Amino acid sequence: MTKEDLKIIFFGTPDFAVESLSRLVDGGYHIAAVVTMPDKPAGRGRQLQQSDVKRYAVEHGLPVLQPVSLKDEAFIEQLRSYEAQLFIVIAFRMLPEAVWQMPPLGTFNLHASLLPRYRGAAPINWAVMNGDTETGVTTFFLKHEIDTGDVIQQRSCPIGRQDNVEAVHDRLMLMGADMVLETVDAIIAGTVKPIPQDQLLTAGQQATPAPKIFKDTCRIDWNRPAEALYNHIRGLSPYPAAWTTLESEPGKEGTTIKVYATGEPEPFKGGETPTPGTIVADRKTLRVAAADGWLPVLSLQQSGKKRMDTDAFLRGYVITTETRCR
Repeated sequence: MTKEDLKIIFFGTPDFAVESLSRLVDGGYHIAAVVTMPDKPAGRGRQLQQSDVKRYAVEHGLPVLQPVSLKDEAFIEQLRSYEAQLFIVIAFRMLPEAVWQMPPLGTFNLHASLLPRYRGAAPINWAVMNGDTETGVTTFFLKHEIDTGDVIQQRSCPIGRQDNVEAVHDRLMLMGADMVLETVDAIIAGTVKPIPQDQLLTAGQQATPAPKIFKDTCRIDWNRPAEALYNHIRGLSPYPAAWTTLESEPGKEGTTIKVYATGEPEPFKGGETPTPGTIVADRKTLRVAAADGWLPVLSLQQSGKKRMDTDAFLRGYVITTETRCR
């Protein structure tokens, strides 16, 4: 079988998946159809917005399927009609068994972690938030439980001290696209030797969860150590963004502030014991007290305004001795 003979159906939604789809198309692989999320209303006008994958597919003349339910019999029959031998899934919903068991060569997923570390919806965020210095990408065959299938290939990459989630995302997107093509070529050649994930765990290790990020996950708890908050903020930057409430006077409603970047944590000096959330600012700099040190805020966004550097923010917002973060 050649790559032109192999019929592939591609499942994906965000830009992370577009890079792999683009490489497959440019490489001459036969994409029989693309499955993505239905268009969703977005923005102030609530106009329907296409997914990144749909936009790419339409621009390149690829058939697009957008089922509301992946269990819908009409959709399953439509999938079957393409007679595809392989399904590829990247950043998409969990597939029902009737779908992922359909192709004779199987269904594989590209996941942005070194499985079994960080199984779940937000592997890149959690790796950075937890202060990891390494992550990677994995291709694996789907099975019943999410992100538990046998591993086909893995490749690691470092997480830099100042990397935020966007930098790591972009690095893994490119690395993952390379691996998708390598995985498809190995499947065509019949050289794949999948490895159960349990065999990748060393003694005493357990699989690591990476659950979906919610608004409350993003709230900055200034009672935590400064190092933990440094990682928390860059692991959520630029999206969905860590946030705190800037309170000008006790008892009054505060202003929501998104924090995008901070400087390195600075330990307290000379017997300093400020209450967590205490702010020290001058005309250009702003530091907030965590449990064990100061965290300099470098980039932020006040609710209803644009993102800006701290010095620009301080030109329009008055910080008093009563102002604090909570």
